[in-house]
Amino acid sequence: MSRDIDVLVLGGAGVDTIVYVPELPLPYADSYMIERGIRTRAGQTGDFVALGLAALGLRVHHLDMLGDDPEGDLVRALHRDNGIALTAVPHSAGTKRAVNLVGPDGRRLSLYDVSRTQGEDRFPEDTVRALAGASRHAHLAITQPCAHALPVLREAGVTVSTDLHDWDGRNTYHEPFAYAADVVFLSAAALTDPERTMRRIADRGRAQVVVATAGAKGAYVLADEELTHMPPVAPPAPVVDSNGAGDAFAAAFLHGWLNRETPQRCALYGAIAGAHACTIPSTETEAMSRDALLALAAGTEPRP
Repeated sequence: MSRDIDVLVLGGAGVDTIVYVPELPLPYADSYMIERGIRTRAGQTGDFVALGLAALGLRVHHLDMLGDDPEGDLVRALHRDNGIALTAVPHSAGTKRAVNLVGPDGRRLSLYDVSRTQGEDRFPEDTVRALAGASRHAHLAITQPCAHALPVLREAGVTVSTDLHDWDGRNTYHEPFAYAADVVFLSAAALTDPERTMRRIADRGRAQVVVATAGAKGAYVLADEELTHMPPVAPPAPVVDSNGAGDAFAAAFLHGWLNRETPQRCALYGAIAGAHACTIPSTETEAMSRDALLALAAGTEPRP
């Protein structure tokens, strides 16, 4: 079977409104003057993973639900301008959107409008089957349509990755994704014992690799029952925004994984791309290129 798509990205398309606030948490006040402006731009987790993968030279196709609205037009334009194939399933509730409050140190607080999603949402099964049959790998956002698509992806024989984001290790909603993916990403932010959660994912599911990102502390990689630590990579410029850092990490990691690099080398790629993303304001989309990634990784050996 011909595999003309390297990575099929499912879900995670939408728009964010970025607000740079003077501090987080934001104390109550009747009003704030936002000197850096308030901007709405296309780009949620699936969009940014797709952008990161495409910038690294991989053939990407993105599938998600979009509304016939100005927000959907922004998402379509983002993909068109970056040469990323997009299959947009019409959604009557409109395009997903969120508000991101960003503090001076780059930390983020996100407000997600869940009214744009419905429990009965499904991707057309024939569409998923056709795209999966043409793909080497699928990366899933943790949205309901993606959960319903998991059996079809398995039938198609593609490997699967997902990002559980700030899962606390207890919410059962995340479990179908955690236990069905070959590569699992998650943040250590809400975990009291990251290693225990990572090992549970590997023991109960099919994950070959589990990666927990830990911000300034680096990342932890569980592969072949061995847990290793990837130290953080120094950002190449001042940190201005952490939005998209996890998506950049996942894209660069998958670039290495699909090229049969070791998990530790993949994590190094992820750390480099994630650090780069922290230097880019949320109002811009500037994914790291393959040449830049490999140049920075050259001569750098992952350390435990």
